[in-house]
Amino acid sequence: MSYLLNALSLLLDLAFDAVVVLLLLRVAAEACRADFHNPLSQFVYRTTNPVLAPIRRVLPNWRRINLAALLLAWLVMLLKRLLLFALLGVLPQPLGLIVLSLAELLDFVLLCYLVLIFGWSLLSMFAVDRRHPMLQLAGSIVAPLLRPLHGRLIVGQIDFAPMAVMIALLLVRLLVAAPLLDLGAQLALGT
Repeated sequence: MSYLLNALSLLLDLAFDAVVVLLLLRVAAEACRADFHNPLSQFVYRTTNPVLAPIRRVLPNWRRINLAALLLAWLVMLLKRLLLFALLGVLPQPLGLIVLSLAELLDFVLLCYLVLIFGWSLLSMFAVDRRHPMLQLAGSIVAPLLRPLHGRLIVGQIDFAPMAVMIALLLVRLLVAAPLLDLGAQLALGT
């Protein structure tokens, strides 16, 4: 791949991944019932609502999961993958493209949770303001994953629950998302 194609693929990745992050934050904030008065929650809501409002009329929430945002995040991943294949001059098979974009979305969700848990646990070791909007939003998003192990993996004064959850997420990435990515790539390329 030429240097120009590498640069274009990087810019495409960054642009599409930023949109997916906003949509996934919307899904996670609604599912975890994050504080709506948080300025970051309001930013995510105001940014995504114009696009999601018409879709939500057709595709309502299921329990507390925003299916419209999930569908849109998957479609953004699908479009990103289609454009990246177009940059390479390859026409992917439709089934492979669907599987590949679903696998990429799953991998992206797992990676986002890894980054959130790592950042949240790292900041909790320092004397930071617990009322900071970013820390409050991250704490409410990672809380459901950490809650089952909360207080059970404490050694001394260190809680190893975030580390255990991060290891579990890494294993899911390696054992579930990576094989699905490989399968999707094989189906898309027809090999």
